[in-house]
Amino acid sequence: MKIQYCCTYWGSEHDDADRFVNKVVEAGYDGIEINLPPPHTGFTAALLARLDEVRKHRPDFILIVQQLTAPQGDTVAGYISRMQQQLRELAAWQPHFINSQTGADYYSFDDNCRVLEAALEISQQTGVRILHETHRSKFSFHAATLLPYLRAFPELELAGDFSHFCTVSESMLQEQADILQQIMPRVSHIHARVGHEQAAQVADPFAPEWQQHLLQFEAWWQQIIRQKQQAGWQQFTITPEFGPAPYMPAVPFTRQPLGHQWHINHQMMLRLRQQWQ
Repeated sequence: MKIQYCCTYWGSEHDDADRFVNKVVEAGYDGIEINLPPPHTGFTAALLARLDEVRKHRPDFILIVQQLTAPQGDTVAGYISRMQQQLRELAAWQPHFINSQTGADYYSFDDNCRVLEAALEISQQTGVRILHETHRSKFSFHAATLLPYLRAFPELELAGDFSHFCTVSESMLQEQADILQQIMPRVSHIHARVGHEQAAQVADPFAPEWQQHLLQFEAWWQQIIRQKQQAGWQQFTITPEFGPAPYMPAVPFTRQPLGHQWHINHQMMLRLRQQWQ
């Protein structure tokens, strides 16, 4: 199975499209994952033009786009309408898939099901896969409460970021191994970020004090990949997704980040590529 590594745009918002894509290609990534800026900025058009140039030499270069519609005090129906509009706009760019942060942790089960049904309808209409990220504040915020949704929607695909599960449960999920075993087969994309019991991101996963956390996350990721290999998958995507401050812990008063985000993500890509090549 071919594993392809994508670079997050998160933290590189100061770069224009050409500079960002050039950095990604030079760093050895296989694609990008991005929350696209508003269309009026011209960034998206420039990005797609640059990707067209890259794909002349690398036709399998990947574009993953993110859907981040958040509730704004409106009704569930209002939220669904805004989410559907964004999903249609994103699907028009023909990405590899859409990674969606979906619903809300305070919506009822039935309301979140309405949200998921609406997303599924857009996917069926456009032919673009929509994955739903395991994420705090969304329908998928907790491992155990995610299971009823997986039973209700057998076709549901996830973008797995287990750091959120750890933070919400304030544990390394030692008592939830059987729950994770039910979730892992649905994970179709990984966000390779290491979290811990009190936050969704360690300052530097390669520091010795975080070694056991790094090894635990890598064991989860490897198990997901092994399952996909056994299922006959030919391709799988991973995005190292350590974020900038305030996700990245910072020094008080100066607010200087404790780690170098770009370097950490790049090192994670190189580490996993070496391990699983």
